[in-house]
Amino acid sequence: MKIKELLSWGEKKLEEKGKESAKNDALILLSFLMNVDRPKLFMNYESDAPEFLIENYSRVILERGSGVPLQHITGITEFMGLPFKVTPDVLIPRHETELLVEEALKLISPETKVLELCTGSGCIALSILKLYDSVSVTAADISEGAVFVAKENAKHLGIPIGKDPGKVEFLMGDLFEPVTGTYDLIIVNPPYIKSGDIKDLMPEVKDHDPMIALDGGPDGLYFYRRLLHEAKDYMEEDGYLLMEIGQDQAKDVMELAEGAYTAIKVTQDYSNRDRIVLLQKK
Repeated sequence: MKIKELLSWGEKKLEEKGKESAKNDALILLSFLMNVDRPKLFMNYESDAPEFLIENYSRVILERGSGVPLQHITGITEFMGLPFKVTPDVLIPRHETELLVEEALKLISPETKVLELCTGSGCIALSILKLYDSVSVTAADISEGAVFVAKENAKHLGIPIGKDPGKVEFLMGDLFEPVTGTYDLIIVNPPYIKSGDIKDLMPEVKDHDPMIALDGGPDGLYFYRRLLHEAKDYMEEDGYLLMEIGQDQAKDVMELAEGAYTAIKVTQDYSNRDRIVLLQKK
């Protein structure tokens, strides 16, 4: 079997399983197993596929067809143009979450102190440091597995661990539980899916992302209530709180913030849905 025939077979199998991204997934998986980029793969189209490659490709195509996320098969995903390790211990970063980083960069200046809660893979905190290395960043998560993955990503991206500017400090605990001191900017992408809606999510999400990173309680607002109640005690005067929200949660979050915070803006995602809320401490 030629490489091009193997690729065509993989694409067909994924199409049969209803995968809309069958062509791209088949190509990524074969490139991953061959450890080559796409141009190099195309250059080898007419080469014979060795038996071990056929066997391994059959296995990963079967996994992808059964609903295992592509990122869990390859163990890596891209966020803000950077490679991040992902495992079942962390939420696979979504494209719209890059907006959190983009909005954060507008608020950052030299020596800004940044705190990120619910860091997961560390993609937000570490992207900020790669793009603006004069800030100091603290990143926390309740999951020991997530903190391990985030530390691995810091190592692979060449970001040192520590409290000084240009470094990242990792903490483990429930929201602000392990946090001390005050920060100029707090960033959070908390769980915000309503408990009753999780069953309706795509299988790749509900069956493979960690439930602890999805479930936002009966109304999806459990963590926002806690964050808005506690965050002001860890913010510098006129500090900012930047949060990702569900598409129908902006009004509720703004109402919860009344009194202690000034609403600065709500940012829409690439599909024109409310996605980011920026608040400032009064």
